[in-house]
Amino acid sequence: MTISNDLAELATGHWAAATLVFLLAGVVKGVIGLGLPTVSMALLALWMPPVRAAALLIAPSLVTNLWQTGPRASFWPVLRRIGGMQAGIVAGTLGGALWLGVPAGEGASVALGVALVAYALWGLTGRQLQVPAAHERWLGPVVGAATGLVTAVTGVFVVPAVPYLQALGFQRDALIQAMGISFTTSTVVLAIGLAGNGGYPMAAVGGSLAMLVPALGGMAIGTWLRKRLPVAVFRRCFLAGLALLGLYMVVRALA
Repeated sequence: MTISNDLAELATGHWAAATLVFLLAGVVKGVIGLGLPTVSMALLALWMPPVRAAALLIAPSLVTNLWQTGPRASFWPVLRRIGGMQAGIVAGTLGGALWLGVPAGEGASVALGVALVAYALWGLTGRQLQVPAAHERWLGPVVGAATGLVTAVTGVFVVPAVPYLQALGFQRDALIQAMGISFTTSTVVLAIGLAGNGGYPMAAVGGSLAMLVPALGGMAIGTWLRKRLPVAVFRRCFLAGLALLGLYMVVRALA
């Protein structure tokens, strides 16, 4: 079955479920500043191949991440600091797409589950890593390349990018902006990798654009909730849920 036929099946059988997934993923991103691709890939992959899930998340991920790259005044200073990392992301994602292909099959499901568990456990420990400024020039591209490889295999680009960015000591707003820049780079290059491997045909564009509405709506709700909920408690619950979901995906794929 081709991805075009798979997306047609989605439109008739799973459209409402996919809409709810992107609504929830948007809420999570609005509250804690990340999580839209992670949540959407994790939940969509429960009933569809990862390649289909990755194709659907391109437009919602790109638009919400572009929104997160502001404000313009601090954009260039932040980009200059993490520019080497972005170059590594491009090389790692495209290299991984050529070497391993687009996210697909049981192996990608296992890899996605492992990535979710690793990220969740790191977040739940509450540990704060620190990267000395002298190491940023060489470590940034290495982390970027590793992130790109994980992106090519799983469609998720938070590991190890987010732990690294948090270790750079950015202030809160600058960290949110740095994550937005990094996620935007990963989204664009993932789309190129998918298209190069035949995993992102025009049939996927319409479905991906349709998911913009619930994703943006969820992000608006999440931004509203962020001012009224204890974000730390919400984040711990979110990470614990991701760990359980990732473990379930690994066990299901290997069973």
